Amino acid sequence: MRALLLQGSPRRNGNTAALLEPLREELEEAGLETETLRLCALDIRPCRACRRGQEDWTVFGCPQEDDVQEIFDRVLDCGLLVLATPIYSWYCTPPMKALLDRLVYGMNKFYGGEKGPTLWAGKALALLATCGYPPEKGTDLLEEGLRRYCRHSGLRYLGSHAERHLGYDTVFMDLEKEARTRAFARELAALRE
Repeated sequence: MRALLLQGSPRRNGNTAALLEPLREELEEAGLETETLRLCALDIRPCRACRRGQEDWTVFGCPQEDDVQEIFDRVLDCGLLVLATPIYSWYCTPPMKALLDRLVYGMNKFYGGEKGPTLWAGKALALLATCGYPPEKGTDLLEEGLRRYCRHSGLRYLGSHAERHLGYDTVFMDLEKEARTRAFARELAALRE
């Protein structure tokens, strides 16, 4: 099985990247092939609500010429999708949000003249987050949004793991955070099917 890891942080080597690395290692140890995409390095434009993606139920169908078609293809090719993001204003980063908007309209053919299929039904999705608040107060709104997103799209929500950063003058990553992240990755690997 392939796991697509979408890294939504603008910082290439920031806290989210530090948390994503042990998760990736554990998934690979469990036999999954992984691919990481740094969303901030890609051209992801916001949805324009043109509804053109609803015209053909077999393709993405968005007329925008950016990197989302390639991401769409990679999402279709994976079995597990991991959204890795720092929390900004109680939600994900702007490129992650723009991608989620584009995917919901490109994957779910619900919004045209007739209700069509969802192209990614049954895929598994999980959240890996970093935040400056206790996770139950920092990630709760995003996690609830993703639960609803998954129900709406026919995805299997496998849960979330979040770690808190106590401030810019402190070291983020430590052995305890790494161990908890590795345990979460093992849970994902066990639940993936």
